[in-house]
Amino acid sequence: MSSNNPFRIDGNVKRPPRDLRKVAPQVPAVDLQIQQRMSKVKHKVAVISGKGGVGKSFVSSNLAMALAAQGKSVGLVDVDFHGPSAPKMLGVRGQALVADENGIVPVQGPFGVKVVSIDFLLPKDDTPVVWRGAIKHTAIKQFLGDVNWGELDYLIVDMPPGTGDEALSVAQLVPNITGFVVVTIPSEVSTLAVRRSITFARTVNVKILGVIENMSYFMCPTDGSTHYIFGENKGRRMAEEMGVQLLGQIPIDPEISAANDVGEPFFSKHPTSSTSKVFLSIAEGLIKAVEGKP
Repeated sequence: MSSNNPFRIDGNVKRPPRDLRKVAPQVPAVDLQIQQRMSKVKHKVAVISGKGGVGKSFVSSNLAMALAAQGKSVGLVDVDFHGPSAPKMLGVRGQALVADENGIVPVQGPFGVKVVSIDFLLPKDDTPVVWRGAIKHTAIKQFLGDVNWGELDYLIVDMPPGTGDEALSVAQLVPNITGFVVVTIPSEVSTLAVRRSITFARTVNVKILGVIENMSYFMCPTDGSTHYIFGENKGRRMAEEMGVQLLGQIPIDPEISAANDVGEPFFSKHPTSSTSKVFLSIAEGLIKAVEGKP
């Protein structure tokens, strides 16, 4: 890792990040710093799911690229501390975070997407992040307040599954958060958990911008037939029943797994694929939902 790494992470990652300013972590000062950083970000969107294994980080990463492809300036902050995978899906794994006089410098990803993740700070692939909620809360503060995000149209927050510490911290710490995008797959187990995420958002007074159904269907490349591996339109029906819009349905695509396995950004490597076109449509729908523009 770089010698001017802005965080001190070593061993099995038992220590919390250190404040770059080397002052006591007084909450009002930190919150003011977050306010100042986030005031330059027009729209703050957290991607959540009540269920693990639905492809939330894949959706976050490719949604960020699709927004950037629409001409938006975009950042992605990965707060999935125990399973950070957005850097690999964006093709920027192995890079290091450094700091200058203006704060922590995000890593530059495809289409100029600015990326911050704990993955950039881990010394080895098998290093676990052994943190309780209070330490994760502190790390989220630093990711928001100490990083020099600059002027952004969108900041995508890649969340861990569930409605626990990280979700509460993001809902409380991000000033004027624009809303949540909820990811599901078309199975009863997933949609049940996602219903809880939608109720959580309403409990903390955060707007639901829409639902994305991942792994919706598989289209046979031989005969063009459509197969609903996990069930048909269950995400759509759940969205309708919960009173939120469905932003899009992402198909099962073998190229996705291949790209993720080798650390290639799917959207930028396959810009004309049917799946990438779905992401562009989802980005357009999100822009309309957030900005009121077609």
